[in-house]
Parts: sequence; C-alpha cells; structure tokens
Amino acid sequence: MKLNQMETTMTSPADPNESEQIGGDRRSDRRYQLDLEVRWKLIRRRKVQDSGTGRTIDLSSGGILFDARRPLPAGLNVELSIAWPVLLHNVAPMQLVVSGRVVRSSNGHAAIQLIQHEFRTTGVTAEQRQAAASSGSRQQPVAINSGFPRFGKIQ
Repeated sequence: MKLNQMETTMTSPADPNESEQIGGDRRSDRRYQLDLEVRWKLIRRRKVQDSGTGRTIDLSSGGILFDARRPLPAGLNVELSIAWPVLLHNVAPMQLVVSGRVVRSSNGHAAIQLIQHEFRTTGVTAEQRQAAASSGSRQQPVAINSGFPRFGKIQ
C-alpha cells in the first residue's frame, strides 16, 4: 500500500456516519430523559453546604443531569433524592438516593457523575395501607422507611 493510499484510509472512515458519532455524544451509558422531582444537598467535608430542589433532565447508570435552579461548584460532592415514579408492591412510594460529584454546571443545570445509588421507600400512609388491604391482594408486608432488610446482631 502506498503512503497516499494509507493516509486516505486512515483519515476517512469506512462508514460516513462514523465521523458524526465521534463528534456527537460519546458517553457510553444510555441516557433516559425523565422529568422527576429532585432534592439535592451539596456536601463538603461531610457537612451540608447548600440544598435545594429541582427537576431531573436525564439519567444514566453513570450520571445525572438536573436543573438545580442555580449554579453548583464543580468538584464538590452532592446527594440527590429523586422521587421515583413507581410504587413498591403498588403501595409504598420510593425514592432513588444517589451520591456523586458535580462534574459541570451552567445555566442552573448541574451534571453529576454517580458514585453510589440505592432505592429507599419513603413510607406508607394509613390511607395507602387501607387501600392495599381493601384491594384484596395478598401482598407481603412492606418495610417502612427502609431501603434494605435489617439483620440481627452478629454474635
């Protein structure tokens, strides 16, 4: 192969759409556009520096973009509590709690890289328990205000 042919092969992609993909969004995680209520806490040295509310713009397994309604400093840790749109056992409201680091912020929107996440229940009201009981369904009891089962003491 001559040098000119090799340069042409190296610089022009085989697939014309490939160059568009390289210039576009190169994140590997699929993003889901979800508009959910979010409460956020900005944390520095284990202390809450600031807090607020907003809405998610999109989510992926690696990060979240949300409207914080003001700029957040890049590099600081943040904890988000996101109202999840699905009920546990059709009764208990849930929230997704994530911790991460602010990687960029502009125009009141903040992007965070996820470090940890877990689902938690937010509690069940007496009306919700009564509605579930009257529906006639034989569901397992729901743990209130607990994301994970509790274990007994280790002896």
